Amino acid sequence: MNQNLSRFLFAAVETALCLLAAVFLFALSGHGFLGLLCLAIAALLAFFRFTRLPARKSRKARTARLVVSVLLIVGLLTASVPGFFIWRASSGDDADCKYIVVLGAGVNGTVPSLSLKERIDAAADYLAAHPEAVAVLSGGQGPHEEITEAACMYRELLARGVAPERLWLEDCAENTRENISLSLAVIQENSGARPAEIGVVSADYHLCRAELYAKEQGVAAYGIPAKSTWPTLWLNYFLREIAALMAYWVFSL
Repeated sequence: MNQNLSRFLFAAVETALCLLAAVFLFALSGHGFLGLLCLAIAALLAFFRFTRLPARKSRKARTARLVVSVLLIVGLLTASVPGFFIWRASSGDDADCKYIVVLGAGVNGTVPSLSLKERIDAAADYLAAHPEAVAVLSGGQGPHEEITEAACMYRELLARGVAPERLWLEDCAENTRENISLSLAVIQENSGARPAEIGVVSADYHLCRAELYAKEQGVAAYGIPAKSTWPTLWLNYFLREIAALMAYWVFSL
């Protein structure tokens, strides 16, 4: 391929990636990680294009390209390990649990975000299929939220006909680890005993880490996946979850 045409195509792809990153970062809510990824790919393409220019074909440029290529391959291989565990856990488990913990997500004022609605849908389906089960609705109140995530889920599930005595609220948790530990405390307080196992309702990409936090508490957790509606949102959070799981493993060593 003509070198000028090759450089032009690289530059065109880099520009397109930057524009796509701007859309993800500023126009679409919840796509920030994809936006940063697009910028990173654009920067890598620019690096390889720059180091291939005739004026840059030196030993240092070749060495730099080799080092970056090796790091890129090692990074991709490393990321594939947590990616496999996240993907494997995303299908959920076939279990009949007396207690399920529904992990909160964002609330837009008083209205559930798409992610939270998907979790509410999954919880409603599970409670309908398991009439003896009790759900702990877990989630505190974050910025721009007029009510707690737990209260939002409670209201939505009541509207779907779930009996209020089957819905216990945990409205203080600020992260996944607290979702699990505080919900277990709610179950123990209301039932008089700490459960040996629980079901966990969350986005499918989030189940792996949630189950690990339950294991920290000495409890077996069975995933109940809430399927993502938007493929781009699923990809964004799946990639972000890879980074989160890697961080979990590193800091747990």
